[in-house]
Parts: sequence; structure tokens; C-alpha cells
Amino acid sequence: MRAATLILLAATSLGVAAPAYAAPASYEQQLADQEQSMVLVEPLAGRENKYWFHYNTDIQEARLELKRDLKHASDTEDVRDAWDEYRVELADARKDYTKEMRERGYPVVYVE
Repeated sequence: MRAATLILLAATSLGVAAPAYAAPASYEQQLADQEQSMVLVEPLAGRENKYWFHYNTDIQEARLELKRDLKHASDTEDVRDAWDEYRVELADARKDYTKEMRERGYPVVYVE
């Protein structure tokens, strides 16, 4: 995959407008986009505590790592791996955060 296509894929997923000729998103990117839509934007039970801040840090680190991985990707497989790793990191961060909050007796409810 050409570097220009990799940049367009990265730009599209990170909220930057991409030209109409951008390549379609890979399956891994589509899954990562779904996981991204489930990132919590407010703390559970309205409690800003160390677990909430750890969660936010994990999300930011995952985003930075994705950008780095996409920048250094040399082929399609590298791009797909980067998106898959990003998806896993987002899911793990949410799982860890909700587990900590549940253990402390806070209600953990998802509304779609």
C-alpha cells in the first residue's frame, strides 16, 4: 500500500477530512471505529477518580500509538495490525476501568 493511502486512512479515522479518492476502510479499521464510538466521555457514576484519569490516559496513549504505527507502516498488513491493536487497547482500557468501578460498588450501565 502506498504511503499516501496510509496517510489518508489515518486522517479519515482520526477525524481529518480526506479526499474523495481515499481507499475504503479495512475490516480492522471498521472494528476500531466501532470501539472508538464506545469510548466513555464522562466518568461512570459521575465520579472523577484515579481510575477515570487512568482510563483517559490509556485512551490518549492508544491514539498516539496508532498515529505512530500508521506513520511507520510499510504495507497493508502493518496498517491492519495497527488498527487491530488500537481496537484491543481501547476495549482493554474500558474493561479495566469498568471493572475497577464495579469493584468499588459503582453502577456500570451502558445505554445505546
